[in-house]
Amino acid sequence: MSLVETAASMNSAFDSIPIVNIGCASTPEERATLARQIRDACVKVGFFYISDHGIPQETIDAVFSAMKAYFSLPLETKMKLYHREGANYRGYAPLSDANFSAESRGDMFEGFVIGWEEPVPKEDDDKKVDTTAVPNLWPSEPAGFREAFLNYYHATVGLRNTLFCLFALALDLPETYFGDIHRNLPTMRSHYYPPQTGPEEDYIMGINAHSDFECFTILWQEPGIQALQVLNSDKQWINAPPIPGTLVINIGDLLARWTNDVFKSTVHRVINKSSVPRYSIATFVGVDYHVEVKPLPSCVSPESPPKYEPIFAGDHVRKRLGETYHRNATLAK
Repeated sequence: MSLVETAASMNSAFDSIPIVNIGCASTPEERATLARQIRDACVKVGFFYISDHGIPQETIDAVFSAMKAYFSLPLETKMKLYHREGANYRGYAPLSDANFSAESRGDMFEGFVIGWEEPVPKEDDDKKVDTTAVPNLWPSEPAGFREAFLNYYHATVGLRNTLFCLFALALDLPETYFGDIHRNLPTMRSHYYPPQTGPEEDYIMGINAHSDFECFTILWQEPGIQALQVLNSDKQWINAPPIPGTLVINIGDLLARWTNDVFKSTVHRVINKSSVPRYSIATFVGVDYHVEVKPLPSCVSPESPPKYEPIFAGDHVRKRLGETYHRNATLAK
């Protein structure tokens, strides 16, 4: 069955998020089986959990501790690294700084954003690779913050490489298809959601309903607190609770566009209903900004022609970043 036929046969509404064990991928046969599982998840849901992902628990524990310590600092201390003063949106973002909904005045979370710091060698000047490799903004406290964040970040970069290979196989492409076009390295954003008390009707959305705009996202959620919800085709919100030992992977708009919507970029949101703080970390994975994204041949057919015009990845990302972080300034006028 072709990818287009697979997508057409899996149009019923999902009611849960599948779990895929990616640890068994040492042989071509195992990777092919795994790719089929991932394809089914991406076609039907656009979200899936991964277990046996290879990131050590001590690496996760260290970044979690550093994150909690940083977000507990006084606001004036954190604002010294306000990302509007830096490059490429890196650094600290206060409450309601990001806005994923035109009807909202901002989302109820604080964030801290980092990315790759070392320039990636350019093999061909004609490619004009935009690596977004600029210095991060690092706080002087808490101690060990930079090491903990970079250790986790580099672990997700390695996981990104594995996932790109599996996505390629799931799309009936050579395993190395994305290998030389994702030198533009991920952006990582940690989140702090403050506790909300009082009547539920007074709660402010942690993150309003939206879809991510890169290729895919690697998400760690604090254990024990339900907040993430995913919208199915029947317009029902399906809970995506944290599951010990797993990470959440979701498809973004750019990969959905590349696949002519064979892979789903699913709308999701974060609901603050907890009387305690909540934390999460999202690593946003894309491709080099010079890459022209247009529907893959395996994802189109006479019955399902291309839905999208070609676009450069960088143009897509810059447009969406501007919409997300500059909407509040417009609303405030």
